[in-house]
Formats: sequence, C-alpha cells, structure tokens
Amino acid sequence: MMKIYLIPNLSKSAARKTAVSVIEQLVQLGAEILMDESISDELKAPRVLWAREQQALADCDVIVTIGGDGTILHAARKAMEAGKPIMGINRGRMGFLATAESGEHEKLARLVSGDWKIDKRTTLAVRTSGRSFFEVFPLNDVVLSKKGVGQTVDVRIYCDGTLVNEYRGDGVVVATPTGSTAYSLSAGGPVLDARISGLVVTPICAHSMHSPPMVFSAERKLLIRVVSSQEGAVLCCDGTEGPTVYSDETVEVTLAQRTISLVSFDDAEQFRAIDKKLKGR
Repeated sequence: MMKIYLIPNLSKSAARKTAVSVIEQLVQLGAEILMDESISDELKAPRVLWAREQQALADCDVIVTIGGDGTILHAARKAMEAGKPIMGINRGRMGFLATAESGEHEKLARLVSGDWKIDKRTTLAVRTSGRSFFEVFPLNDVVLSKKGVGQTVDVRIYCDGTLVNEYRGDGVVVATPTGSTAYSLSAGGPVLDARISGLVVTPICAHSMHSPPMVFSAERKLLIRVVSSQEGAVLCCDGTEGPTVYSDETVEVTLAQRTISLVSFDDAEQFRAIDKKLKGR
C-alpha cells in the first residue's frame, strides 16, 4: 500500500476543499494518507492517519502538496531532507511546479499505481559571509534586492573570482533552470530547459541598457558583492526572506550536490506548462 504524506495549504479555501476530495479519491484508490497532527483541528478529515511531521516524512513513499508554487517550495525543503519525491496539485494562480491540476483524477490513479517517473531538479547552495553566516539550498532562486522604495542597490558579480558584471538597480536574481520560469523570467531572463545543469543571473530593473542576463555553467562559483546600499540588501531564497547583506559583504552561489525529486508523468511537462500557463494555449 502506497503511503502518501498530504500537505495542503489551509490558508487557501480552494485548497481546503480540494484536500477533502483528494483524500477520498486516494483512499478509494488504495492509498494510505498521512497528515501532520498539528492541523487535525483545522481539517476534519476521516480515514487519515495523523502523525508528527518527522514521522510522516520518514514513513511516506511520496509527498503530495495542495496549493500554489509557494506550498511546493516550502515542502520541497522537507522532501529533500527526507529523500522523498514530491508532487504538487495546483490550487494557486500559476502553479508552474505543480504536476497536476485539481480534478485530474487520472494522475492520482497513476500516482498510486506507480505509473510515474522521478524528475531530479538541481538546487542552489547559497552562503553568506558577513555579520552572520547563512546557508540554504533553494530549488528556484536567490534574490538580492533593495530594501526601500526609491532606493537602489549596486552589486558586482564575480565568476570563479573574476569580475564579469556590475548591476545597479532593484537587485539581481540567480536562478536554477527550474526557477528560470519564476522571478527571473519576470525580470527579463531566459527560460532554461529544466534538465540543463547551470544557472542564470538576471538583473532586476537595471539602470543600464547594457545589462543582459547571463547563463553560467554548472561548475562555476558565483560571488555577489554588495558595493553600495544605504540600508543593505534583502536576501530572499525561494520567496523566504533571509538576512540583510550590507555593503562589502558577499553571497556565494553555486549549484548544490543536493537534488529534489519531482513526480513526473510526462517528459515534456515543463514545455506543456509553458504553453498552457504562460502562453494561454
């Protein structure tokens, strides 16, 4: 019997309703549903095995989230640490990382029957050097941005110790191929095939006509140095705010050895998502 750890974003009313329906469908398909006991009072769901999160992560075969990309990114860290694959059911707006949409019963059936593949996605290793040490492994991106409205931040990008560019503006995004369709794309960066091993650096509203995005090989080590900023720059990893990075402090970004396993039903899912969710086809 397949054991599924279900993580719904209960702040979304649509996700709450979908969770009840998904639980019923999965149980009918013969799966055992594990859920975090801390939300048992919020979600009255019969036929669920309530457990502590660490126990659920250890016991499950796969993690299923219900919500948007933020829900997947939050759970992806837990999935990576536990070494478990993750599948997202979209109840957000874009849901670019989600493998399924609400109501796709066929994919739930394929999940329980084992008719799926693992799509390994690279992560970033992000480390700061300054007033405090900070290390994290985001799936999508790391963003270094200005703190206040009307301010700017100057950053220098070094590749393997060599200065390759300097940006002045709202900040800079360093994204994995998976994250190339998120903030980086909105800032004018290219879409990278998720199977490419590399990273893309995209300036945010740069005060220059000659500040193109840059794509780097997987073996490169990037260093972002804050040159000048009145109040320091805000470091954000996968949408979660980290420490402030002050003038002359640095952020080191490389591709990590760690990967996150996404459930995949189709070798071309990334490009189908681009057609459907970005081009509206």
